[in-house]
Amino acid sequence: MNTINDIVTRYQKNPILTREDVPYPVATVHNAGVVKYKNRYIMLFRAHLKNGRSIIGRADSPDGFKFKVLPKPFLTPASYGIFAEYEAFGVEDLRINPVEDSYLLTYSAYSCHGVRIALARTDDFKKIERIALITQADLRNVVIFPEKIKGRYVRLDRPHSEISPWSIWISYSPDLIYWGDSQVVIKPLPYHWDEMKIGPGAPPFKTEKGWLHIYHGVFKTMSGSVYRLGAALHDLADPARVLGVSDQWILQPEEVWEQTGYVPNVVFTCGAVAEDDGTVKIYWGGADTVMCVGTAKICDLVSLCLESSRPPM
Repeated sequence: MNTINDIVTRYQKNPILTREDVPYPVATVHNAGVVKYKNRYIMLFRAHLKNGRSIIGRADSPDGFKFKVLPKPFLTPASYGIFAEYEAFGVEDLRINPVEDSYLLTYSAYSCHGVRIALARTDDFKKIERIALITQADLRNVVIFPEKIKGRYVRLDRPHSEISPWSIWISYSPDLIYWGDSQVVIKPLPYHWDEMKIGPGAPPFKTEKGWLHIYHGVFKTMSGSVYRLGAALHDLADPARVLGVSDQWILQPEEVWEQTGYVPNVVFTCGAVAEDDGTVKIYWGGADTVMCVGTAKICDLVSLCLESSRPPM
């Protein structure tokens, strides 16, 4: 389903991955990080087990549209040590962050202590090195910029807080483990499509005009919440400076598999792949049940941020 004014063009054969495509028992397939690696696309997707807890699976594709799931899960909760304590209830919503010729994996670790972000690294998508738990509870949706800025790593995140309601923050680190100099950069806008809460979606990628970041926003209705996607542009030299935030959403739940499922009326992204032809493939979970993909022109997203912007705060 697409109209002439849509920013994102849905792939006509969505959904691209469902639980029927997974060779081990799962109840859902959604909220996947995606990256291009050695001319192939790698998807690390979240899947609910039939006990309600989540693991991360892997699927590969030659073209970014047709994926095949590997026989075994990619990441499951740790079985010993500090990670086991904080991943006991599951691992969720993984982002793949290409940084310094490696791939940093940020994911939500759930336990009786709440949710916090774990950081891991892989060079080949076979071996995984857990590095650190890089936030306290409760905090989600960490994405890391693909290069150091002024000698430091930079991330966006979203604390669970009603004091500065569910806003996007920026933080810096010299070593990926210790983070600070935090400040809020984008807040929900009252009586707007993202007025309830917002959070980082896909890791930012570089354009000529700035760092383009696709985020999610939530609007509360009488029949429940609606999750949509928007775009924001951050200054290349100082990403705490937000150049523009799209006033309108770029994607909302419209297909039946986005409106109906485990969590109705949700499109939620953890991954986007910028292509050499000036387009970007955006991947999203539909209703926390299936995986979908669409394409957009990067210049259209940048223009939306600069020419049709709402205040960042």
